[in-house]
Amino acid sequence: MGLDHVLVPMDGSPLSKQALRIALEEYPDTAVTVLHVIDPSEPGYSYPAEFDPDVEPLHGSEEWYERAEELEDELLSEAEGTAEDYDAELTLETAVGTPGREIVDLASESDIDQIIIGSHGRSDEEEPLLGSVTETVVFRSPVRVLLVR
Repeated sequence: MGLDHVLVPMDGSPLSKQALRIALEEYPDTAVTVLHVIDPSEPGYSYPAEFDPDVEPLHGSEEWYERAEELEDELLSEAEGTAEDYDAELTLETAVGTPGREIVDLASESDIDQIIIGSHGRSDEEEPLLGSVTETVVFRSPVRVLLVR
């Protein structure tokens, strides 16, 4: 069964970047949409770099949103660079909200055939099988989900 359109949520984690590479390698003739969500309820989620609350702007402040958008631009630019390595084009989407909900909503409202997502975005000492965002997507997605671990 061929896929026409895959969605790759990207939070800047190594597994989200690997998910994009897998999408581009495994589905070279498929439309790929990359989605990044700025989560105002989780200060570190929207940052593709290590988050240090002592150095970063106050969560929820205008400066925080500006910094989150700067980092989002860097992440999406990196995604475009990855796509160029595969001679592919991406559709870039952004949202502000709860990441799991935004991912499922985009998949529900668009012509997405599959979501390719990292199993978790954090690099904790004990890596969980599924992160909270991925768990939401897996259990609520209207389309199949490929987990990258």
